[in-house]
Amino acid sequence: MILKDLVNKAKDKSNFKDIKAYIAFCTEYLNFIENNLQAVIVSQNENHYQFYQYGKAGNFQITRPINSNLMYDAKTFGKASAEYLKILKTVKTINKNDNALRQLLNNSTYTIQQSIGAALDGLPAGKSNTARKLNGDLFEHFIRLIISEIGITCCAGVMQIPVKVDGERLFDMSYQHDLIIEKDNDIKVIGSIKTSSKDRLDKIFIDKFLYNKLVELDTPHIAIFLNDVQRKNTKTESKYGINSTFLPGHFKGYTVKLNPLDGVYYCDIRPNMLTEKILKDHIKTFDHLLIEDIWKFIE
Repeated sequence: MILKDLVNKAKDKSNFKDIKAYIAFCTEYLNFIENNLQAVIVSQNENHYQFYQYGKAGNFQITRPINSNLMYDAKTFGKASAEYLKILKTVKTINKNDNALRQLLNNSTYTIQQSIGAALDGLPAGKSNTARKLNGDLFEHFIRLIISEIGITCCAGVMQIPVKVDGERLFDMSYQHDLIIEKDNDIKVIGSIKTSSKDRLDKIFIDKFLYNKLVELDTPHIAIFLNDVQRKNTKTESKYGINSTFLPGHFKGYTVKLNPLDGVYYCDIRPNMLTEKILKDHIKTFDHLLIEDIWKFIE
């Protein structure tokens, strides 16, 4: 397997029909990078982030930041991936206090998705928008597959929302959502699935406000993010660092003054989300959604 093959495979969304296909791609990618990287560059400001640099075949392209605390190597992923599928099948009844299982859920999800994103970073520089769009679409699909795997039916789609005045239905509004979970023909959860909150946070909060205002209900709205970091622009090309793309002031403001979201989940959670007031009360790691929260939403 060469980089060109991996990039072409990642570009074709038909290669990712189920979770096993995602795992297979990740396995191929991790095996490839073991001996085929030009360099691994360590972030200067948060040292556990790394950037992979491809060789000549990849035009010496440098990937997005990878959290080495979450990203498995090929050997570790080989063992973890088999457990990952077993845990998803039994996630409702697993020991909620088993931090090793929680870590495996988060790390495996992160590793699988970042293998796709990093492979797509091998596209020529002029194709970066294509890479972002493909990576985002595949992450949305991946999360829906995970939720289906734990036994909950979900989909993406356009919802027609009736707008009524004095009890009379005047017209419908169309709303596109990444995640819709229904039970007995009743919408239980609406979700946004994005690789990061950059340029999207405002819309997610406003969507909840408008939707619930229009339908006159209090339907839970959640957001699922992969991470919120990007490569930091530096004057010296030889120095690489990361910037956070999360806007804590916006998040707090919308939570307090507009409406709080019913759950916000990250695979790669930022440190301030674990310590700052308001943030720590509303933002959790991805395992909390699968092990605990999603079951409460559909009760």
